[in-house]
Amino acid sequence: MLPSVLRCARPISSQLASTRPLVHISPHMDPDPSRPVERVIRTKLTDELKPDHLEVHNESHMHAVPPGSESHFRVLVVSSKFEGLPLIQRHRLVNEALKAELSSCVHALAIQAKTPEQWRSNPTLAKSPPCMGGSRGDHTVEEKLKAGRD
Repeated sequence: MLPSVLRCARPISSQLASTRPLVHISPHMDPDPSRPVERVIRTKLTDELKPDHLEVHNESHMHAVPPGSESHFRVLVVSSKFEGLPLIQRHRLVNEALKAELSSCVHALAIQAKTPEQWRSNPTLAKSPPCMGGSRGDHTVEEKLKAGRD
């Protein structure tokens, strides 16, 4: 059972963080235990949306946060639950599933929500633009990361 609110995890050492690539997590893979936020995102989206395909990418290293942070994510969710729903409704389903994380540890979440038919016709994941440094002045990110270390 997952906690109702997940606190931010401590960053891993900067040496490990600098060599870690983006992680592709599909429904059959066990997530990295050193990444609790990523694990919870994967578990909650799997439980709520029963995806045919799921990718969770920690993009925190692309932003002005401490090495090893779990604060910026991109997800690709392919689910039949999206059939007939406009994009805004699909995003709302994802946001609702991750409500606790979005109000605590996760500062940014980019969502691609596709139906299985859309995925079959275009199986690609969009890339995030480079960070322009906007989070450097956002003290809520620092507070959330600090709260996870307490």
